[in-house]
Amino acid sequence: MLHDNAPQEDDSLLSGADWPTFGWADDVRPALALAVAANRPAALATLYKVEGSAPRGPGAQMLFVGNSASGYFSGDCIEGDVAGHARQVLADGQPQRLHYGMGSPWIDIRLRCGGALHVLVERVLPGTAAATDLIAKAQARQVCTWRSDGRAQDVIGGEAPLLSFSEEPFSLSRRYDPSRRLIVTGGDPGALALARLASEAGFETVLVRPGGPHTPPPFPVAQYLREPVNAALEQLGLDRWTAYVGATHEDEHDLGGCLAALRGRAGYVAMIGARSRAHGRLAALEAAGATSEELERLRLSPGIPGLGKAPWEVATGILAEVMQSLNPARERA
Repeated sequence: MLHDNAPQEDDSLLSGADWPTFGWADDVRPALALAVAANRPAALATLYKVEGSAPRGPGAQMLFVGNSASGYFSGDCIEGDVAGHARQVLADGQPQRLHYGMGSPWIDIRLRCGGALHVLVERVLPGTAAATDLIAKAQARQVCTWRSDGRAQDVIGGEAPLLSFSEEPFSLSRRYDPSRRLIVTGGDPGALALARLASEAGFETVLVRPGGPHTPPPFPVAQYLREPVNAALEQLGLDRWTAYVGATHEDEHDLGGCLAALRGRAGYVAMIGARSRAHGRLAALEAAGATSEELERLRLSPGIPGLGKAPWEVATGILAEVMQSLNPARERA
């Protein structure tokens, strides 16, 4: 039932609340995996219904573990209050359904956007099958759905709508897709700028540099691989939530990598290089068996014109294109 106690704002779970970088996290599964590994319970908050205008849509989530939080709902309108309820849920295990904004009984919390947000807060214990299944499917890059009434939780595989719920008796289903991933090949300043920017933007970023240095790059990436590009792609696997950008500037690696990415139905495939090389590269790919449909999906001059040609400018334009291309895959049922 709807939690009807007057809310008491409590940001003690929002470590670093003065500078809410916890809101940069869009996927709660990495934080949940850390909680499970540490054998710690978590409070999972899911925005399941939105009325009117709101910063986030249904399916947005926050996760509270100890004194830390991941994710955001409203840009500082309700996060502190949700944190207070999360503390209660962690303590007693009783799920809570929270209603903020239009029609809410809590007149002391209003949303600047004028809409209404409905949030379920539930406790997730580290040893439960649902928690371990969700993490395992994320690691295997498998689509799955979290089903819960606030107490009973399970995870099933397969495609589904992003979010659905029923009011009485209450239950919700929230789909999880594989994380957005960017595979960048090469080691010049442009490739490194793109890899670093993608990593900071929350992508699972893989840098492939055939025969590159044994030491990893001086910024965090999910993986650094030194083998030939085709071998690396075979090892990694490809899907529609993966973007591939070839930037070794060597056809031996870039052409084969692009062909493999196109045939693997990667959500975005690009190859960086001079426009004067485009015709020859297309001809080489066609001779290698690329179809016209595959070649239509290939971007040979990736990025946004007019941003400039410095490494960070090029990287910004390419990453914007990647985001545009991969977002439909997140919304697809």
